[in-house]
Amino acid sequence: MSAPRILLLGKNGQVGWELQRSLALLGEVIALDRAGGTHPDTGAPLVGDLTDLDGLRQTVAALRPAAIVNAAAYTAVDQAESDAERAHRINAEAPGVLAQAATACGAWLVHYSTDYVFDGAGDRPWREDDPTAPLNVYGQTKRAGEDAIRTSGARHLILRTQWVYGVRGGNFARTMLRLARERERLTVVNDQFGAPTGADLIADVTAHALRQQWATGQGGGTYHLAAAGVTTWHGYACALIDAARRRWPEAGWRVQTIDPVPSSAFPTPARRPANARLDTTRLRTTFGLHLPPWTQGVQRWVDSLAAP
Repeated sequence: MSAPRILLLGKNGQVGWELQRSLALLGEVIALDRAGGTHPDTGAPLVGDLTDLDGLRQTVAALRPAAIVNAAAYTAVDQAESDAERAHRINAEAPGVLAQAATACGAWLVHYSTDYVFDGAGDRPWREDDPTAPLNVYGQTKRAGEDAIRTSGARHLILRTQWVYGVRGGNFARTMLRLARERERLTVVNDQFGAPTGADLIADVTAHALRQQWATGQGGGTYHLAAAGVTTWHGYACALIDAARRRWPEAGWRVQTIDPVPSSAFPTPARRPANARLDTTRLRTTFGLHLPPWTQGVQRWVDSLAAP
C-alpha cells in the first residue's frame, strides 16, 4: 500500500523546516515554499504561495493529499498594521481556501494560530473556548483564518502556539545572542508573560496528533500548544544568555547587565498581549502528551548551535 501523501506549506520557516523531518515518518511529504514545486507524478507546477488562492486550490486538487499542513503565514506583526490587505489574504483567506480544498478531497487540515487572538488581559492561562479579542491586525487576521476553517466543515486541527524559536531563521533568541556580544547593557521587556516554544516541539506534537487522528478519526478541533512553565521576555533572555555563556565562555560576550523594562519602553505599531499564557490541558489529555519545560527546550536549542 502506498504511503499517504502530505502537503506541507511553508517548508522553510522555523516550524516548516522541522515538519519536514517529523512528518516524513507518516507519509510522502510534498513540501512547498512560495516558489512552489512540481507534481511528483506528472511534473505539473504546484503552488505554495498563499497569495495565489486559485493556485492553492489547483495544487490540492492535483495532489489529493491525505493531509494538508499549513506552516506558512504572514508573521510581521508590526508591518501588518499598514499591510492589512496582504496579511488578511495570507492569514485568513488562504486558510479558508485550503479548508474548502481539504473538504473536497477528504483531507485533514493542520493549521497554526497564535495567542494573539486573545487580548492578553488578566493572568490566567487562556483556554481554547475563551472569548477572543485580538489587539492588532495580525491577531485579527489569524482569528479570521481560524473562523474560516471552522465554518468550512473541514476535518481540522488548529494549534495555537506562541514565542516560537528554531534552528533556522531569525528569532528573539538569535537577536539576544547577537546583542549580548555587541552591547554591555541590554533592556528587555518584563511585563509580557508566556512560554518560549521550540519549533521542534511543535513539529513533533503535530506528527503525533495527526497520526492519532488518522488512526481514530477523532481529535479534531482547536488546541493550545506551548512548552510548560511561564516566563517573561526578560526571563527568557537571561536564561538564554546564561546558557550560551556557559557553553561558549570565550565567545567575546560584552553584556554586563540585562535590565527589565515595561513594554512602554519599546513603543510599536502593534499592541502586544501582556498575558500570553496558554492552558495546554486539552492537548495533553486528548493526545496523551507530556510537554517539557521551556527551559529544557532553550538549553537544547543552545546546545544545537554550531556557534553563538
